[in-house]
Amino acid sequence: MTQVSKRYADAWSAIVDLLVANEVDTCFGLPGDDLELLRALDAAGLDLVPCRDQRNAMYMATGYALQSGRLAVCALGKGPAVTHAATGLLEARESGAPLLVLAAGVPERRRGSGGFQELDQVAVTAPLVRWAHRVGHPDRVVPATVTALTRAVGPPPGPVYLEIPDDVRTAEILLTGSQPTLPEPLVLEPGPVSPGPALEAIRASRRPVVLVGGGMRHRNAGGVVERFAERLGAALFTTASGRGAVDERHPLFCGVAGLYAAAPARALWSSCDLVVSLAGRLEETVVEGGTPWPPVTVVQVNVDPGGLSAEFSGPRVLGDARHAALGWTRALDEDRKSEHTDATEAWANKIAVARKAMSLEVKAELVRAATLPGIRIAELLAALDATAGEPRVLVQENGLQDMWSYCFPFHAGGGSIVPSEQTPLGFGAAAAIGVKRAAPDHEVTAFIGDGAFLAARADITVTAPAHGGVLYVVLCNGGYGWLDAQRARLGLDAERYPFTRPGAPPPVVDGSDIHYRVLRDKDALTDEILAARRFCSQGGTAVLMVPVAPDDIAPPLRDAGVIPQ
Repeated sequence: MTQVSKRYADAWSAIVDLLVANEVDTCFGLPGDDLELLRALDAAGLDLVPCRDQRNAMYMATGYALQSGRLAVCALGKGPAVTHAATGLLEARESGAPLLVLAAGVPERRRGSGGFQELDQVAVTAPLVRWAHRVGHPDRVVPATVTALTRAVGPPPGPVYLEIPDDVRTAEILLTGSQPTLPEPLVLEPGPVSPGPALEAIRASRRPVVLVGGGMRHRNAGGVVERFAERLGAALFTTASGRGAVDERHPLFCGVAGLYAAAPARALWSSCDLVVSLAGRLEETVVEGGTPWPPVTVVQVNVDPGGLSAEFSGPRVLGDARHAALGWTRALDEDRKSEHTDATEAWANKIAVARKAMSLEVKAELVRAATLPGIRIAELLAALDATAGEPRVLVQENGLQDMWSYCFPFHAGGGSIVPSEQTPLGFGAAAAIGVKRAAPDHEVTAFIGDGAFLAARADITVTAPAHGGVLYVVLCNGGYGWLDAQRARLGLDAERYPFTRPGAPPPVVDGSDIHYRVLRDKDALTDEILAARRFCSQGGTAVLMVPVAPDDIAPPLRDAGVIPQ
């Protein structure tokens, strides 16, 4: 007779026990009618950050996962709760966030009957996750949860969906034998890199670029990437999602590649002879935004086969980009032929000149901004940077004017959390709450537009009393600046298509735990930000509304020709 080693009153109790065993301490979500999950969380000492919108819950969990590198958990109801969260699932997948989604489901006996909130939720979520599964029997709860956790943490990491039908949820769960655990990672020291096309291309390059993708987040301990770039003599760029993975104060760092790159960085990029892409997917804003890629060899490294693009000529390496960088650095150290030549020294000088030019452009922009009425975004970013402490992280959106914060060196240093190439509205506004939960000792600043703020306002207000500490800097143009810019480019009527309302009153948010100010005075800017930061340091939420001019657009976006002049 099989011996029962543990008995759980219901499925949620068994699942929560597994979460605790795997060091999960926080969940996000908006559970459905069944609140037994809350009881199980309380009993285990786990915290739930309650949300008002399932999308925001997913964004918070994604922000938590990206900042911490640990598994995040999001709890949902059924039916429309799942479809409402689908946008967040899409974002988590594109961001590569380790995320477990726990959802309710109709009981098996009611399937096909048109029951309350009945939906084939696995079919809905499967295209958006690494694994989607409906648990069909109480005996399968524990094995299915362990499988879900294993697939979520990867490699490669990503979201998974686990559905617990109502009849399984309420059943007693019997665990036989020992509690299953996640696979033990085999930590290997990177060995010498075998000769091959990738190493050959790296050795032959004299004007290389290293491009760091989001997959290097939490994989660059000890400055492995910077040391590789130094040994190679390469200009160091990131994708948008890779920002924060490397030290932006490093003398080889030249900012975000593609659409967000400053003119001197684009000129540098156009003259390179090799691109080494580490743990990136070569997304559209990198390869098609701004200066077109030169016809050079591209060495790609990614642990996820789906992240290796077939659109570029050059070696593709399936493996850990950290190990690749370590191995290539060792090979270059041992290679007697890799001494500096006139060509590599000339490239190093070009990198230094480009960085100097970008710095001068920032100074010129600030001088110009000082002559203009109202607070300009360049001035705002400079004040935020000057008043920030350490450690810190900037959480960003991807609207027309919030994209100023992508444009190095306007924002330098600290961590960075950005939306993926999907750029869902409101991601940064809600993700900042998850980021703060993951890094309570960090100054967390969310740099967002008013459209994004409105999408997340309810959850910002609700979480402020217990989960505050975030500074929201909200750029107010009365709507959606990117759409309005495209409307103007096509000559469409602004009154018929009012995507923005310049001069509209900024959105209002209030509460005893919220410090709310509208900033219009340049002279008071620094003092206002310092006051807001002090309020956040005491656990409160600060919201600074900054009306912005319609023409206050980052130069790289104008240079790329995507915005009308």
